[in-house]
Amino acid sequence: MKTIFKLIIIVLLTAGCTAQNEPTIPVPATAKQIVLKAGMGVRVNQDNEFAFDLLKKTINSSGETNVFISPLSVSIALGMAWNGANGDTRTEMATALKMNGMSVADLNGYYQIMQSTLPTIDPTTKLSIANSLWYKTGLPVKTDFLKVNSDYFNAYIKELDFSQSWAVDTINNWCARKTNNLIKNPLDQISSGAVMYLVNAIYFKGIWRKHFDTKNTTEATFTNELANPVKVNMMYQKDTFAYAADDYAQYLDMPYGNNAFSMTVILPNDGKTTADVLNYMTADNWNSRLATLTAKEVKVYLPRFKTQNKFLLNDPLINMGMNLAFSDYADFSNIANANLKISRVLHDTYVEVTEVGTEAAAVTVVEVIDTAVLNPPTPVFNVNKPFLFVIREKSTGVILFAGKMGNVDKF
Repeated sequence: MKTIFKLIIIVLLTAGCTAQNEPTIPVPATAKQIVLKAGMGVRVNQDNEFAFDLLKKTINSSGETNVFISPLSVSIALGMAWNGANGDTRTEMATALKMNGMSVADLNGYYQIMQSTLPTIDPTTKLSIANSLWYKTGLPVKTDFLKVNSDYFNAYIKELDFSQSWAVDTINNWCARKTNNLIKNPLDQISSGAVMYLVNAIYFKGIWRKHFDTKNTTEATFTNELANPVKVNMMYQKDTFAYAADDYAQYLDMPYGNNAFSMTVILPNDGKTTADVLNYMTADNWNSRLATLTAKEVKVYLPRFKTQNKFLLNDPLINMGMNLAFSDYADFSNIANANLKISRVLHDTYVEVTEVGTEAAAVTVVEVIDTAVLNPPTPVFNVNKPFLFVIREKSTGVILFAGKMGNVDKF
């Protein structure tokens, strides 16, 4: 009996030690909602409308098979530039950005709230949003423009000698630091005539609230958009998720961390394509689908994937109604008393999705140039006084005739 009793004690102690040594993954409490000021919910809807429109236009313009963008990054960077626009240029930018029915103060306040609150609502998710404004040494930038970008966008503002070879590296190094080195060289060069760069950088790293077990990841077939079968590493789990379906697609909402952030996967139905779904998708339709999401046990098969993109967004933005900003008729007089226009909107992105979660980053660079540098005033050649002239053979340079006209008679 004593021996049996000792064995029982040993087993209980061993079990207790095992239980204590097992790692536990605490489930974070559900996130609190971000409280927006009255009327700012409309701006969220507008930003989402911009997101789907920009995605469609970028897919059509780029011709890339895999397209990953950050609409928020583009919206913020262009929002900074929009504050420097005037007249019809400002109106067109507002149209492209879907800005309607809000005051300048409320629009800037919206950007300020998003940038200050989004990174704080989930301590288990890493999210950073950073802005910078770099202007050429000597550019007489208006104080009000610098102030609005400092006050509302918390932008790092720096005067920089663009003629130096290290100027590109200075801007790129800032971008790399703000994206955990995922986006290292978004700016290829300081363009001729460039006088300002408005930059937004976003970094995100979220851990699935419900992880995929790597033991369940197996090789599987994925049929690409050319109808060709390719091999992928397919993750799997069976659990309860928010799920919905309609005539176009199935929708699965997969949360990160404390439920503040999630990835909604949209899988087109048989007979439908991603283009069909995007053509149907508006901000209102998107909201309707989200409202129908209900908790269901779902068998989830999701390929592990990674993609990196680099886009010039000029054409997509022009197709969205932002024409003047890229033309010689642009009015950015709120930035400086100079002939300024946007020459390029560069967008670099990265995303990696694994069993553990998602890591993503984006940088948007708005390049502003002085058109007077690139397009000097049209010279006036008014022959209304004595002049010389030469008639020559161009290939050899030999002069056949030469003359001076001190007076011209009417004939």
